[in-house]
Amino acid sequence: MPMDQAELTTDQILKRDIPWETYMSTKLISGTGLQLIKRYDKKPQNSKAQLLDKDGPAYVRVFVTILQEIFKEDTVEYVLALIDEMLAENPARARLFHDKSVGSAAYEPFLRLLWKGSWFIQEKSCNILTLIISARLKAQDAAIMNGEASDSKKKLNTVEEVLRGLVDWICAELKQPSHPSCSIPTAMSCLAKLLKEPYVRSSFVQADGVKLLVPLISPASTQQSMQLLYETCLCIWLLSFYEPAIDYLATSRSLQRLIEVVKGSTKEKVVRVIVLTLKNLLSKGTFGAQMVDLGLLQVVQNLKAQAWSDEDLLEALNQLDEGLKEKIKKLSSFDKYKQEVLLGQLDWSPMHKDSIFWRDNITNFEENDFQILRVLITILGTSGDARSLAVACYDISQFIQYHPAGRIIVTDLKAKEQVMKLMNHDNAEVTKNALLCIQRLFLGAKYASFLQA
Repeated sequence: MPMDQAELTTDQILKRDIPWETYMSTKLISGTGLQLIKRYDKKPQNSKAQLLDKDGPAYVRVFVTILQEIFKEDTVEYVLALIDEMLAENPARARLFHDKSVGSAAYEPFLRLLWKGSWFIQEKSCNILTLIISARLKAQDAAIMNGEASDSKKKLNTVEEVLRGLVDWICAELKQPSHPSCSIPTAMSCLAKLLKEPYVRSSFVQADGVKLLVPLISPASTQQSMQLLYETCLCIWLLSFYEPAIDYLATSRSLQRLIEVVKGSTKEKVVRVIVLTLKNLLSKGTFGAQMVDLGLLQVVQNLKAQAWSDEDLLEALNQLDEGLKEKIKKLSSFDKYKQEVLLGQLDWSPMHKDSIFWRDNITNFEENDFQILRVLITILGTSGDARSLAVACYDISQFIQYHPAGRIIVTDLKAKEQVMKLMNHDNAEVTKNALLCIQRLFLGAKYASFLQA
């Protein structure tokens, strides 16, 4: 796509002259349609506003019909620019597309154009469709509250098809942007508006979209990147109300990234949405324990010491502070150890060399078919961090020492081969603890007391 084409603006496109009469002579526009478009085109904004107030649905029908019947790119861009201008002046006009005289056909051309033509066509189709469908969903909510059955099942299915089409396009742009600088901001801006709807959340998770957001959670330096960061975090917050999405977030590095961003951000709206997200996640699964291990309490206390004007943020910080303190009280030493292992980043925290910890918790290692022991062995073969490798070797040697069948279990799980490889590691700390582990493995618990590190 040529860059000058990609950078076209609505104002530039509206300077074009479109041969409307030619389209009527070829029966692509009706006589009535021609009259309406000529009455509207090239007029001042106040005149256009009066026409839309008086006969808005008729103009929308003309715009939609042109997009359905005419495929010349210049004309398609022009009509999208007219609609974009109309909605920019007054977003509430999106409701005009849901007038009974327009029908469900209003969605079709925009959905089709998401995948065709210039970047201008794709971007405007996405923005317009997002506004239209959002207005539709608000209207549905109002109808339900009033006890009206305003939509048939067929129409509801149409809305779901449109939402699914939008989600597919957004995911495609996040995976492989069709415009180098505009695709991702446009996709995220639309997603942030759409994720308020439960159906969009489920479609986005099913499309494996959650993992596409995680790389976008990173510190921002420019105004554009700050807005992108805010909208990304807003999407994560909206997803934090949806259980299947939480499961996806738990298996990614989203928590670490959110904490890293909130540590250094001074933009209040970014801090607020991240703190609200963390508050939501605190009680979910293993998030609370991970937050404790990642030192979030200190981060929250540092944030509380700053001068924020947003009352919601101050309240959320206080709730998060209290919740984390309560979590620390409840978190047993083995829970903390377990989270450290599952994160795959091991360090010499006191419990690793605490004989009381190993005596009191050795049977806990049997949970889920020795899950934690298996993860330690996996770390030996996959981690590139020398400290993690050294600690994992040491912990396996501790398991051999303190579990009655430790030597047999570790042998059955094929740990010996992994440990042997590490005896030739470049790092002295790794080789020392690999040697200790091998010695305990060969000698067994009976002689382990002579081999303290």
